Formats: sequence, C-alpha cells, structure tokens
Amino acid sequence: MSKGARAFCPGGITSFFEICDRTVDGKPFSNEEQMGARGGGFVLEEGVLTEVSATESDKPSIAVFINGRYAPHAETTRTVAAILLERVDEPYRISFHHEVAIPIGAGFGSSGAGALSAALALSEALDVDLTLLQAGKIAHIAEIRCHTGLGTVGPIALGGCVITVEPGAPDHAVIDRIPTTSNHRIVTGYHRPISTKEVLTSDDLRTVINELGRKTVLDILARPSLENFMRASKEFAAKAGFSTPMTEKLISLAEKAGAIGASQNMVGEAVHALTTIDRAEVIAEAFKGVLPSKNILVSRIDVKGARLLG
Repeated sequence: MSKGARAFCPGGITSFFEICDRTVDGKPFSNEEQMGARGGGFVLEEGVLTEVSATESDKPSIAVFINGRYAPHAETTRTVAAILLERVDEPYRISFHHEVAIPIGAGFGSSGAGALSAALALSEALDVDLTLLQAGKIAHIAEIRCHTGLGTVGPIALGGCVITVEPGAPDHAVIDRIPTTSNHRIVTGYHRPISTKEVLTSDDLRTVINELGRKTVLDILARPSLENFMRASKEFAAKAGFSTPMTEKLISLAEKAGAIGASQNMVGEAVHALTTIDRAEVIAEAFKGVLPSKNILVSRIDVKGARLLG
C-alpha cells in the first residue's frame, strides 16, 4: 500500500549568526539538540514544496528528486527519512520530490526548508504524529549531522523577521521576532554560492564569527528596529570578512534605490534588501544592472512558517 503527503516550507535568509556547537571549554556538545546558532534573518514566501510517497516494501529504499532530477547527494533529506523510519515497524520505499523555488547554496535556507518540509510530509505519510517543533527537531538534527546548517530550521518553522536569542533545536531554542507588515518586501540578488560546510567546519573563521555574532544579537535586542537590524547585519558581514566586490556593489545599489537597509546572505555571495512595496521594483531594476533577471527575487515576508498541504 502506498501513502502520500505534501508540505511546504518557506526559505530563510540568515543575516548574521554565531556558531553554537561547543561548550565554553571548547568541547563539542554531545547532544545534537543543544547545537545551533544565535542570529537573525528573514523568512521568504518562496521556498520548498515537498511531495512524498511511502510504499510498503520488502526492501527499504530512499530516493530524492530535486526539481525533477534524481539527487543522490541530498543527504539531509535522506537523514530525515532515516530518523523517521526508526519510528515505524514496517520497511518502506520512500520517494521525495522537492520543488525548490529559491537558489541553492547561496544563503536562502534551501537545505533547511527541504529537510523540514520532508519531515512534515513523511511523518504524515507514515502516520507518525508529531508537532511542528518535533518535526523541526528531526530536520535540525539532520542539518547538524550533514553540516548543511545550524540554526535555520527554527526560524523557517515560524516565519517573520527572526532573532534567535538562544540556540538549539526548534523545541529548545528561544526565538523572537521584529514585527513586519504586509507592505514590506525582500529583494534578493544572487551571484554565486559559498560552501556552508566550509564555514561551519573552519576553526579559523569561528572565533571572529562568534565574537561578532554575539555582539550583533545584543546590539539588535538593545534597539530592535528593522533599520537597526539591517545596519548591524551589514556591519557583521563586512567585519567577518564575507563581503566581496559584488555584494558591496549590490548593497550600494539597494541603498541608493531607497531600501530600508541591505546586507549579505549568510552564507552566499548574495544580498537581501529590506524595503516597502513602492520601492521593491526600483531596487530589482537596479540589481539588473549587474545580475541576470533570473538571479533576482522580490518576495513578501512569510509569517505562516512551515505547513502541511492538502
């Protein structure tokens, strides 16, 4: 017998972060639920739609397809499936189909969105009852194990302009939001990816990132306005050494076109500008002077978070 389900998870842009996967004396956390990141960013209306089918089978298997193509490298989704299959007695042949409407590998949270939508859809298909945050914990653990993310899942589960005050899996983390309105828009310009795995495993970057990330959280909480959020995020990217000539150019173009603020995606050679609906297309046109149209996205801020679909 075959069962199926569908789920959607919005993409998430991280504007700044602090890596939180070790104790104060430098030892790695033994509990993956404690690992995560402090930081902040925006959740987008565009994201990942996942459809899953689960068929009882004598020989269990997991297949993942991304935008219609077989994706044997999609280890995060496969890890989600492996964790959930431990909760059922029968073997299954599992097939995931991810439709990804955001750039992959450029700080848009595609891995986390794929993992969380996979966890929601597969738990539904297998009749494994989970809350949203319990499904989020599974996706979070999969990201940790595969080094594809640290603190993306909690924010995209909830939506909004998000500040992760305390790290960990979604049912452990402390997450706050700066209020936004339906009039706000995010305009993104994407040039090329940067390896998240390299950043998360580099000891050379860790000290600088963590010192700046913690300071940025405190600065924003002291004055939690959207303008201060964008200013502090831009400063984080520059001081942490992520800025490139392209991201600096895009930020300058956005600011001159009337953005509330602009900063670099963490982690990618891409930029997100916060603006209002009346300036969004002006900023997008400015980006078209240096990027192809297909690399530019104008999005509302999603405040619904991840959800099952009928």
